Amino acid sequence: MAQRHMDRLTSFDTSFLTNEKSNGHMAIGAIMVCEGSAPSYEDFVTHIRSRLHLLPRLRQKLAWPPLKMGTPMWVDDPGFDVHNHVQRVTLPSPGTDAQFHEVIGEYLSPPLDREKPLWELWLTDGFEDDRFGIIYKTHHSMADGISATDVGMLLFDVEPKDEIVRTEEAWTPQKPPTRRHLAAEAARGFIRMFQRSFAWIRNAIDNPRKAGRRAADGITGLWEVGWNLTNPAPEVAFNTDLSPHRAFAWTTSELDGFKLIKNTLEGTVNDVSLAVAAGAVRRWLRDRDIDADQLELRALVPVSVRTENEHGELGNRLTAMRGPLPVHVADPVERLHTVAREMDALKASKQALGAEAIWGLNDWFREFAPPILLNPTAAINFSTRLFNMLVTNFPGPQVPFFVLGRELTAVYPIGFLAQEHALAVAMFSYNGHMHFGLLADRETVPDLETIAGYMDECVQELLDAAGAGSQEQSPQLV
Repeated sequence: MAQRHMDRLTSFDTSFLTNEKSNGHMAIGAIMVCEGSAPSYEDFVTHIRSRLHLLPRLRQKLAWPPLKMGTPMWVDDPGFDVHNHVQRVTLPSPGTDAQFHEVIGEYLSPPLDREKPLWELWLTDGFEDDRFGIIYKTHHSMADGISATDVGMLLFDVEPKDEIVRTEEAWTPQKPPTRRHLAAEAARGFIRMFQRSFAWIRNAIDNPRKAGRRAADGITGLWEVGWNLTNPAPEVAFNTDLSPHRAFAWTTSELDGFKLIKNTLEGTVNDVSLAVAAGAVRRWLRDRDIDADQLELRALVPVSVRTENEHGELGNRLTAMRGPLPVHVADPVERLHTVAREMDALKASKQALGAEAIWGLNDWFREFAPPILLNPTAAINFSTRLFNMLVTNFPGPQVPFFVLGRELTAVYPIGFLAQEHALAVAMFSYNGHMHFGLLADRETVPDLETIAGYMDECVQELLDAAGAGSQEQSPQLV
């Protein structure tokens, strides 16, 4: 694995730390539901402990250089104890979905402790039927949506295995770096910054045409990012200060239905997801007597640039684009067409190159420049001037997975709530289903389950337009 003691965070990873202010927390994760009775706590911990060596980052915490001269580093935590990261919670009787949602909201509300490795798991039992849940939470500085899937792979097998592996690979943590050691590393980062600069100049001289094209694309992309800042997204009811409290809801659709819609009507699965989210938000705004016909909202749409050989590595390989959220379009098919048209234009634009150029420039200086100098671009990335809410969609495995012989039946992803962004919708396809996880500030969006129900309605509208019959939906939330 490429996870070593003293690995440096990228500027993009660090932005999730520097933008974690007030009640805007940058944690992500997933709610995983499995069939059968829950394993015992000790069996579950033993199972995880036997695989920790596959992801060394899970036993590492943050260490900052003196005066925060440069981005932080991942260092081994000599006091690591898996029991501090894996807990068990039992639902109150009778163990309904609504009670599970309350527990999820409670555990998602506080920020992660930066003095420890940035992840937590809660094994949840006490359901009224024969199933159990796993709540997974990690900091976005450590893992994006794709590598969070890799973390899930540590928990699960591709076939049911009842036996528990009780052996654990030996682990000897590296000594914590001293202040002098961290200062020396910052100095070496300063030297590396100049080495990269000279290497870039040499490469530009050797291949001026390629350097010119990259510079031109970067400048064009930066111009597009700047233009977006002069054309801000309108503020709506969920673009407000956040409370400390969180709410969570979910819903499920058939993945084949999404594929039918996109094949029959237009677009991609991601386009359909954006159109469904826009339709649900339109209904929610209508409930508040807000004229959605006059609003053109924008979504933060993360796009993974992680390559196949980078799976298993934590850290973020993302770029963010300002995508369409056409709540102003009443007709569901025309709404999908609008999304598909604008997303095609977005992909053809230089916006993604501009975002990459910003972070590439930041990474040039990340090993020495204090994060305060990187904060302006980090703030831009999560600014309410650019987007109204996070809408993210990641593909998952289309085969069943198992934990200690029990089948994983659903994975509901958890997005993040940046400052003044009180609603996020995340989607994850798994084993033939599209799972929607909705996260919100509980005080701003007290009726989050209503939005989940509206998403079901919007999916059905598009299925009807595509000539399909009614599909089986998840139980209505109460």
